[in-house]
Amino acid sequence: MRAICLYLHMHQPIRYREYSIFDVSNNSNYFKDDYSGRQSNERIFKKVTEKSYRPMLDLLEKNMVKYPDFKISLSITGTWLEQAEKWAPELIEQIHSMVKRGQAEIVGETYYHSLAFFYDIDEFSSQVKKHADKIKELFGVSPRIFRNTELAYNNGLAHWAEENGYTGILAEGWDKVLGWRSPNYVYRPEGCKKLKLLLKNYRLSDDVAFRFSDRNWDEWPLTVPKYQNWIDLECLRGNLVNLFMDFETFGEHQWQDTGIFNFMNTFISSWLKGYENRFITVSEACNIFDPVDEISMPETITWADTERDLSAWMSNSMQKSASEDLYSMREQILNTHDENLIHDWRLMTTSDHPYSMCTKYWNDGDVHAYFSAYASPYESFIYFENVLRDLNYRLSESHQSTPDINLSPDQSLNLS
Repeated sequence: MRAICLYLHMHQPIRYREYSIFDVSNNSNYFKDDYSGRQSNERIFKKVTEKSYRPMLDLLEKNMVKYPDFKISLSITGTWLEQAEKWAPELIEQIHSMVKRGQAEIVGETYYHSLAFFYDIDEFSSQVKKHADKIKELFGVSPRIFRNTELAYNNGLAHWAEENGYTGILAEGWDKVLGWRSPNYVYRPEGCKKLKLLLKNYRLSDDVAFRFSDRNWDEWPLTVPKYQNWIDLECLRGNLVNLFMDFETFGEHQWQDTGIFNFMNTFISSWLKGYENRFITVSEACNIFDPVDEISMPETITWADTERDLSAWMSNSMQKSASEDLYSMREQILNTHDENLIHDWRLMTTSDHPYSMCTKYWNDGDVHAYFSAYASPYESFIYFENVLRDLNYRLSESHQSTPDINLSPDQSLNLS
């Protein structure tokens, strides 16, 4: 058997607006901007729904009806689900139908798409549980496979996942870790007894996710016969090819006029024509294949940027200060038992926020700018810190002790 694991990640952050210092203590609606606004969460979600979510879900569902053995895996953040419930509930119903058919598996993760694992393990565990509860509520299933935000992974995360009952975990198949080994096998994380590790084949995944429409790419245009030939060659190095990518690859990052939908539709049918070829879920991969070796990742690996580390979120002083200020408030925020306040605070843990403060240049910098809703990393940081000031004000209003987050005066400058 030769199998493809097609895993797609569905996420939209709830972006904070251009929150001025003059809003602090006067207006606590950090996220509820007007529909006409440049950063409107509703406008962005509805736009991506029409360009990506709806046409790609239709494509996947039609192939599931046509090919009962066609299966996919999805990870869906709580912030995506909250917005879909308000503005496109039919998408949730469509995914529920796929899950009920047994052709879509939901993967576990943090509800708020946060990097809490690296700041506060209790907060991380709380967000994972909240996500699992939401998935159970909406889809009637409990995730058995785990993926951390931004595919951030290390040995410690694997131990946590095994201790918490997961059977498998996802990570980047990065050359510096694998060495001579292939990502096209199942592995065992170092120190784990039962947990299985699935590694992204980043070359084949990124050929679609990032290079598909790049006319400067030596391999452009990417055709189905060419791509399938590459996969056939990869299967000489292991019979499990993990194609992990953002759901928004289809229609949003790669627009419809690039031919991305036709490519994917043709590829699914072309691959399944092979006698031994299958699409399987991540759980099926863990059940079918035995680990061939043990993999150790003492340092954190992610699927972002050329470094494949946490530098996209933790490299400069703005990012470090913003996250330290945010997580220092956690205990006092939770002690208020104010669900609205807690939810607002947790929405600020979304990894997109420090990502928008990144100051990298060249190709990585272009990617960061593309995904940012703000004019510059510095504006993003200022608005973020102003939101923390208002959260601090709300804490004092609830008669809790004021957290010492050490906001310096120059951080309150308003650039709007």
